[in-house]
Parts: sequence; structure tokens; C-alpha cells
Amino acid sequence: MKSRPTGASGDEGMASVTAKTKTWRNWSGAVVAHPSEFLQPASVDALKAALRDAQARGRTVRVVGSGHSFPPLCATDETMVSLGALSGVEAVEPAAREATVWAGTNLRELGSLLAAHGLAMENLGDINKQSLGGALGTGTHGTGVGLGILSTQAKAITLVTASGEEVTGSEDSAPELLQAARVSLGALGVVTRVRLRLLPAYRLRLTRRNLGLEECLSGLDEARARHRHYEFFWFPHSDRVMTKAMDLTDEAPHGVGVGRWLNEMVMENAVFGAVSRACRMNPAWCAPVSRLSAKLASEGVLAGQSHALFATPRLVRFQEMEYGVPVERGPDCLRELSEYITREKLPVHFPVEYRFVRGDDVFLSPAHGGDRAFIAVHQYQGMPLEPYFSGAEAIFRNHGGRPHWGKLHTQTAATLKHLYPRWDDFQRVREQLDPEGRFLNPYLRRLFVEEQPARARSESENARLA
Repeated sequence: MKSRPTGASGDEGMASVTAKTKTWRNWSGAVVAHPSEFLQPASVDALKAALRDAQARGRTVRVVGSGHSFPPLCATDETMVSLGALSGVEAVEPAAREATVWAGTNLRELGSLLAAHGLAMENLGDINKQSLGGALGTGTHGTGVGLGILSTQAKAITLVTASGEEVTGSEDSAPELLQAARVSLGALGVVTRVRLRLLPAYRLRLTRRNLGLEECLSGLDEARARHRHYEFFWFPHSDRVMTKAMDLTDEAPHGVGVGRWLNEMVMENAVFGAVSRACRMNPAWCAPVSRLSAKLASEGVLAGQSHALFATPRLVRFQEMEYGVPVERGPDCLRELSEYITREKLPVHFPVEYRFVRGDDVFLSPAHGGDRAFIAVHQYQGMPLEPYFSGAEAIFRNHGGRPHWGKLHTQTAATLKHLYPRWDDFQRVREQLDPEGRFLNPYLRRLFVEEQPARARSESENARLA
């Protein structure tokens, strides 16, 4: 199956581009960029030519997918490249349970494309608007104590460097390049193709239950071990959670019709969007709205194809911060967050999401070296993030947390280098592939380039002059 042009999209779940003014906005609307050129190469050769041209002109390049990252990962006032025209499944090997997929493919479409071949991804997150390349590059994950981040499903990754050279990292050859490219934030080059390890298409049974917070936390180890996928949502200013457990099933699909549409589209989006706007106008309503949401959270059982059950529509725009803490620290971390929100009477009504990820050895994976509990906090668009996010981040960091690369955080190269045992290995690969820093924007420089203290800079400059 060849790639098929898709172009830019104004989909509710996507970033937006205004061609006339060359203005780009991410999904949340909080990141705005004005690239001097916005390119959509329709072939790898066209991409290579564009990158060589940018290098010859001394320009930096950032690649955009759906824009579902919250920090300014993709923002640039120079060259912005979209891979929307490099989308689809290039090749499928059903016997090997593998497929080579163009990086511009969004995950929602990918699920259906793979299902047509009787295949499915091992795991997905709860949002499917991202492009494959963007989802892998930021360490996107789903939930399941035995399942890694999405990037662990990549057997090989092909990218094009700033000089227009095509390189591939794979498990069989260049494994170090693969481990760097699996989570790279677009700092190594432009990812064009990904070879995915897949499973035969399968169905899942989804069960929603409402529990008390302490009841949930006390039974967390048993619940996450018993279910293929397990997560829960805690409602701030309350002692209630909604749990979601998913397991393999042979059941015929059920519960995925009008009832699910009413719950997800009407209650979780239309109604929740309306009350969120009310909370923005009157923050004092946040606590009672959160408690009411806990009471109205629906229980039930659904069954369907895996790719159809993983994701839920997210039409209410928000800002998000998420950290992965060592799995054994998760419950106390959440308790401390609850105490902080209550003590400070913070105007928060979005549920806090709690998920699990298996440890891995990917250089920049937040789950590198051990299983992690991922805890995510959200705030409705237009509402103040402080002091909620700064307080939450301090708690996460005190519990040994690492930030999700696609979510908001305040860390820099000086602090990040201590969190990742293979940090220097990633930096070495990055400097080999992009020695001039063509894929670094100011935000990525903050993450990857450690600033010298003023005195050290002065001594270094004097040494060079001498």
C-alpha cells in the first residue's frame, strides 16, 4: 500500500495552520508559531531536497504532526515541515506480524488500516489524534503494567538527517541509533518510516467502576497485575475515582453504539465543556463541579476491537502536565497531590489521570530502567496554571518523577541529565547526526544544551582567544 496524500487538517483533534499568514497553533491553542515557510513534502526525495536547502541557507527545521504536544516542541519562525502527505501503510508482512508505516499517519487511521490486514498495535494511548512519528518521538504511552511506551513497538526507524542522508536504526543493525530514535523529540532528524511489531487483531472488554480513593489505592497492586490494562481517574476535592480495566475477550462487540456516543460525546465533551466554561468564569465552582462529576461518572461494560476502545474523544481543550514516578511511589505521590489541592483550595475540576507503564531501556524514555506510574494533571484552557502545575511538579520531582516529553514541565538540560542513565549516549548520537543543531529550536536547546555559568563562559572564551 503506497502513501497517500492527506494534507493539513482542521480536525477538532488536530493543530491548525493558517496558510495565508503562516500561523501555526498546537491543539491546545497555547503555542503559536509563525514559520517563514511551511512545507509538506509529498515524497522522501522532496523532503531530502528541502532539508538540504535549509542546511545550505543556515535555517533550522522543526517537524509537526497533529500538534498534540503542549510545550513548544515544534514552534519555529524558520522552516516548519509537515509529514501529512507521507501517510499510510507502506508494506505489511502478516506472517511476521510486522508493518512499515509512514510517520505522518495518524493513529486513528492506523488502527483501521492495520485491522484490514488482521493486525493491531500491542497498546495505544487514550488519544488517537497524534501522528505516529510524533507519538513515538515524545514517548507517548497507554497503560498496562506489562506494556511499554508506544516506541517499544518500533523494530526499526528510518530518518533523514539535516544533510539529506537517510539512516535507519533497527534491532538487527544499528541498535544504538534505534534506542536514540525511539524517543528523540525530532532532534536527530525527520522520522519518515517506522517498522512496527504487531499482534493479530484482538478484542477488549472494558469495565468502568467507581470506587473510593483509598479503596482504589490499597488494591492497586492487585488490580494492575490482574488486568492487561488498568487506569483510574481521581476527581479532585473528592474521595472518588473512576477505574477503567481492559482485558482480552472473545465477546462480540457490544455497548459501543448510541450509549457510548451519548456518554462520551454528550456528557464527557458537550456537557463537560459547558461546565468548564462556567468554572473559568467562576473558579469557586470548580470544587462542587468536580464532586458532581464524581457522582455522575458512569459505570458499565463495553467490548470491541482494540483500536476502537483504547481512545476516547477529547474535544474540550486543556493544558496538561504528566510525570512518570517509580511505580511504588505512585500512591503516596497522589495522596500528597490530593492534600496539596485541598490545602490550597485550588480551582481544579479536571480529573487526575493515573496509568502504568513497563520499564524499558530506551535512552530518553520516562520509563527507562523500571516500571512507572504516570500521573497527569490538567487545567481547562484559559484558566491559570499556577500554582497548580508548579506545586504538582514539585511533588512529582520529589518522588523521583520524569516528565512526559509531550506535556508541560520546567526542567532543563542541567536537571534532565541526572534523570536518564543514557543521557550522554543520546547526546552523542544527536551530535553525530545533527552537529550544527539544525533541528533545535529555543525550547529544545533548553532541554539539550546546558548553559555554562557566566564565569565559566568567560574563561572558556578567554582560552579560545589565547
